[in-house]
Amino acid sequence: MPLRPARGRRPILRTALIALVTATAAALCAAPPAAAADTWTEVGSDRADPLTESQGLASVEVPANSANRYTGIGTIPFGVSTRGWNHVGDPDASYDGYYVEPYQRDSGTSKMYRVRAPGGAWSEYVHALSPGEALNNSWVAIAPGGQWMLTGEWGTMTRLIVLPTPGVNPGTSPSANLPQVSTVRLDRAVRDVQGCDFTGPTTLLCSSDDPAGTLFGMTKPLLQIDLSAEPGGSGDVEGRVTALRQLPLRSSCSGSFETEGIDYDRRTGTLRVIVVSPGFCVLTDSKTYRLTR
Repeated sequence: MPLRPARGRRPILRTALIALVTATAAALCAAPPAAAADTWTEVGSDRADPLTESQGLASVEVPANSANRYTGIGTIPFGVSTRGWNHVGDPDASYDGYYVEPYQRDSGTSKMYRVRAPGGAWSEYVHALSPGEALNNSWVAIAPGGQWMLTGEWGTMTRLIVLPTPGVNPGTSPSANLPQVSTVRLDRAVRDVQGCDFTGPTTLLCSSDDPAGTLFGMTKPLLQIDLSAEPGGSGDVEGRVTALRQLPLRSSCSGSFETEGIDYDRRTGTLRVIVVSPGFCVLTDSKTYRLTR
């Protein structure tokens, strides 16, 4: 006897498909939206002096009407360099006016953070390297709450280091080690990060000097890192990395550019990043580029 078509199967299948689509739509509506990446457009530039404006920069809110600060080999005080601290990185300032510069030397087992209080007094804090931590000290980024700051390492890395902010966090002292308290664990590797700055409690913008372009499909990218929570001393947090665009690379000379420090001024919504020109043009057309959303 020939088999008869199974007439009841189509309605059952259609009902199952409708249920599946309905459940999927409901799940998608309930899922939290991914953080949106900003679009940053260049709006201008200023010449960056190779001696005093070639490493980093920071906007300072306190005292009122404070000038933007820059770092370079020419800004290292003589008394600091004679003690071996011969490189200064990208600084940052807390919203209440504590300004922090990161220093490194050619050898040793520590990094140094030089802090200027709102009243003008300077102090120094030393961080003993954690196990496996690289010696270089390229940048600091103070979280909006002020109590904690991030720092990174040169090379290809999948983490950022969390330290208490010296001078701001009450647990810090120039006479005591500045300890690592937690880690930001990145979902993607980053390479040669030269500066980061917070644009909000859990969002960072970072300038990468990556010369290869194999991680994000572009060299010298502007990166956005969205954190799962505000960083601090209570535990590690996760960081999702997105490449937003290539940083501006323009010069009268050809060759390798070097991206340096970055700063976000919340008062104006302006992002600034230093790009050092190749060859002889490091003296003539290195730039601090200005970008806005």
